[in-house]
Amino acid sequence: MPLSERISRIKPSPTLAINARAQELRRQGVDVISFGVGDPDFDTPKHIREAAVRAMEEGFTRYTAVGGIDELKDAVIEKFENDNGLDYDRPEVMVSCGGKHVLYNLAQALLNPGDEVVIPAPYWVSYPPIAILAGATPVTVRTDEADNFKLSPSALEGVITTRTKLLVLNSPSNPTGSVYTVEELERLAEVILRHDLYVVSDDIYEKLLFDGLTFSDIAQTAGMKDRTFVVNGVSKSYAMTGWRIGYVAGPREVIAGMTKIQSQSTSNPNSIAQKAAVAALRGPQDVIGEMLAAFDKRRRYLVERLNGIKNVSCNTPQGAFYTFPNLSYYFNGRADEKQINDSAGLAEYLLTEARVALVPGIAFGADNFIRFSYATSLEVIKEGLDRIEDALSKISF
Repeated sequence: MPLSERISRIKPSPTLAINARAQELRRQGVDVISFGVGDPDFDTPKHIREAAVRAMEEGFTRYTAVGGIDELKDAVIEKFENDNGLDYDRPEVMVSCGGKHVLYNLAQALLNPGDEVVIPAPYWVSYPPIAILAGATPVTVRTDEADNFKLSPSALEGVITTRTKLLVLNSPSNPTGSVYTVEELERLAEVILRHDLYVVSDDIYEKLLFDGLTFSDIAQTAGMKDRTFVVNGVSKSYAMTGWRIGYVAGPREVIAGMTKIQSQSTSNPNSIAQKAAVAALRGPQDVIGEMLAAFDKRRRYLVERLNGIKNVSCNTPQGAFYTFPNLSYYFNGRADEKQINDSAGLAEYLLTEARVALVPGIAFGADNFIRFSYATSLEVIKEGLDRIEDALSKISF
């Protein structure tokens, strides 16, 4: 049976595919270490779990308002005011089934066929497909390792056309861990305002910052709030990836359109998970600091080890829980009588030889690199790097 044309233009999520493959190998008895999926290895904090249990016991198991319960919207509004100095009303806020669902709804509500969406590369793997599914054209802009993978105003200016409608910014970044400063966002805002663009600010890793950095959102920049859609959620900061709660704040007419789309697709987010998200946003925040301390130890170890491997370079991430080392030197080698030509080939070799699952950089629009997620224990990271270093030493040139 023929599928729709738009389906033929996209591929399944490579990060989820890598994770599924690693799980299948484990089921077969293969000892696989996965650096693939961005899923914190911590339990959801107890007070959040207790809120979910309480919701079930109180019978909060029926349909809710499509765009989220008022209690959760108010908690989101409080979060934006307290953390970001941004003021929103309920009609400007919507809750969906995870951050990815928010982005999908936004693209469907805002974009038309022929519109262009500027996406700095390296990018999160789902940004281009989400634009394509809305009939828009993703326009990727390469950023450089030497510039810590950040979009410059001149690079942005260079790709803007009369069809450009939206810019996607992700800080802290998946996959690079890069973080934009206030000054860098202000310079980008000058270009955005001059060309009358809209912006998606994907802040899902907002709480995961290192080295004393503070978070900045482009919506805080003068003139930008009314043209910015601030996307966030509870998945990463509170170890709630499986609960599937994301949220967005932005211009109310677009939020209304997104809500209409959601009413004809998933309807409301999970009722119990919404109550848990209220507890996450309004409850104790020290749990984030505990996770962040563990992530920081892993980050430092991983970066040091990677930079200690011959012909590998790795920037130090400033946020999130990923490193994005350059392993392109090994693309010219051979292993097991097979030529390694790119990041996909190297990732395949490391999976079969070292039994380590990694996501190739090509999935993020940057083929010279491979993404490591350090949302796993330090012991696992050490063992995985030992295996990788041994496997790389077997590549001949």
